[in-house]
Amino acid sequence: MLGRAVFGSSSTAVWRPSERDLQRSRLAAAMKKWGFGSLSEFHKASVENPEWFWPAAIEDLGIVFHSPWEKIVDLTDGLQFPKWFSGATLNVAENCAGRHAASPEHADRTAVVYEGDAGQRRSLTFSELGGDVERFAGGLRALGVGKGDRVALFMPVAPEATVALLACAKIGAVAVPAFSGYGPEPLAARLNASEAVALVTVDSTTRRGKLIAMKKTADAAIAMSPSVRTVIVARNGDGGAPMTAGRDHAYADVLARGASGTPTEYVDANHPLLIIYTSGTTGAPKGIVHSHAGYLLKSGIDFGYGFDIQSDDRIGWIADMGWMLGPLMIVGGLQFGAGLVFTEGVPDFPDATRLWRIAERNRVTLQGIAPTAARGVKAAMGGARPAQDLSSLRAFASTGEAWDEPTWRWLFEEVGGSRLPILNYSGGTEVGGGILSCYTMAPQTPATFSGPLPGMDVDVLDASGERADGIGELVIRNIWPGMAHGFWRDPQRYLRTYWDRWPDTWVHGDLASVDAEGYWRIHGRSDDTIKIAGRRVGPAEIESALVTHPGVAEAAAIGVPDPDKGQRIVAFVVLRPDAPGLEESAAGGTVAKAIGKAMVPSAIIEVAGLPKTKNGKIMRRAIRARYLGEPVGDMSALDASTPLELIPTQSGN
Repeated sequence: MLGRAVFGSSSTAVWRPSERDLQRSRLAAAMKKWGFGSLSEFHKASVENPEWFWPAAIEDLGIVFHSPWEKIVDLTDGLQFPKWFSGATLNVAENCAGRHAASPEHADRTAVVYEGDAGQRRSLTFSELGGDVERFAGGLRALGVGKGDRVALFMPVAPEATVALLACAKIGAVAVPAFSGYGPEPLAARLNASEAVALVTVDSTTRRGKLIAMKKTADAAIAMSPSVRTVIVARNGDGGAPMTAGRDHAYADVLARGASGTPTEYVDANHPLLIIYTSGTTGAPKGIVHSHAGYLLKSGIDFGYGFDIQSDDRIGWIADMGWMLGPLMIVGGLQFGAGLVFTEGVPDFPDATRLWRIAERNRVTLQGIAPTAARGVKAAMGGARPAQDLSSLRAFASTGEAWDEPTWRWLFEEVGGSRLPILNYSGGTEVGGGILSCYTMAPQTPATFSGPLPGMDVDVLDASGERADGIGELVIRNIWPGMAHGFWRDPQRYLRTYWDRWPDTWVHGDLASVDAEGYWRIHGRSDDTIKIAGRRVGPAEIESALVTHPGVAEAAAIGVPDPDKGQRIVAFVVLRPDAPGLEESAAGGTVAKAIGKAMVPSAIIEVAGLPKTKNGKIMRRAIRARYLGEPVGDMSALDASTPLELIPTQSGN
């Protein structure tokens, strides 16, 4: 093992697992069965003995292969392009839908719930999901879609999206989920890059109550995408979308064309399941390829051992099909027979109690919430405790960005009553899930991670590639099922992005550290790093300090050129509704107190809002480009309700 099998100590913890948590824990039971007395001991073995660990995890998690493998990992194409479980066949659809639909224990249980932006709610049982997947898979085949064909999914997280993704898997087609907020050009770019032959969409959806004509956007994109020959339209709004004869088909008609009992295509373990395109500020989108075996196992490890998902769970989260979280919830949750509560939209529309009302109504057990969303909800609620009945919850989950401690404590103490762990989780689309996580069987301190996920050899390195004592680059020093099978038809770009800095080392692009008590922290993206007079600081540290000021609800920090220091810090803050105004010196004082006077922003600028992606991530690089008057690059991920124009330009400030 080259990395660190380090996990947080209980001595400084604010949350410790109860006896009930330990008795319920799937991981605790597995460790006992395998003879391990500590997380560190188990983790070290999971990394050093992959020939034992991955098959043991497959058996323990209940993942079903159709035919056995001949070899755990084949490195014929190099360490960066491993083939896992050579010779084996399986299918994600069978693991996530088919077997549960056929089970008397699971058939009548709710599999998927959709809570729409406009208040609509639809659901499917496992029996209904399994039946719809069979029929839709048969309908796709009848329309000429087959194994290896790419099928784009441009739709909200409605039940039909889960059906479509699993139906693609069932026939060996490759799903290409796309962000539901894309305009025609970014959608066309993904259709053309993947050479999609079919597109599944909806007539319309809503955002903050405003009608969004998704079929109209799809039509405009298809006009630029000659490979698309079939369009399938599910009814999600008023059904008024125009249909092109011969090309367009109603979702209900495709279901009717497909017969029950459509046979499953058992595919090679490394057969593509998904191509998920990620956006950047420059260059073409990166098509991340994930396989049936890798994505199924990695999501099973993360959800089964990190989140302790079991068949009695209901997972609630604001998600989108185009980001990793949508497909990850489907594969990670449904394989265990758990129910999913997909929430479309934002947490504060129509009001700040939305998440809690949905959790109460659906008896959610694991509630996901991003730090930015939590900050907004906290501000809108004035830091109060929700009035809703949240007794069904056993944990929160969080991913996407770093926490600030005041917001973490509000969620932990006020919303969760200091009884619920916050399962902080960080990874990426390219990883197939998480790198670091909290565990329901491990202690926690505010805004940190308990340690690495099983099978991941994780470390923090300094600029010279040596182990860092402080903040450094988060790296992975081994390979794992679930890692990307490269970028779609662009292997060299994949190597340049993750493997070129240090030999045989995956450089993830996050800044991280491990404290004296063994807790891990993420400090933001390394390409967002601000360097002041030779000292590096992550923007999350500055932002976390700023939001401790009683008048500040949200903050974003950027580095801008400075002739003397190399860079200086500029911060943008959103004030709380009851704040009388910005006290720049007082806000700066919170930064000085937390991380030192040298890191106090040279300017703290009040804004009405911060540009964010639809899943709540602050778009710092776009903010920096806007402020400096530079090209902002790809803005297709921007939530239209948080326009970039909220940020002033330097010349006009």
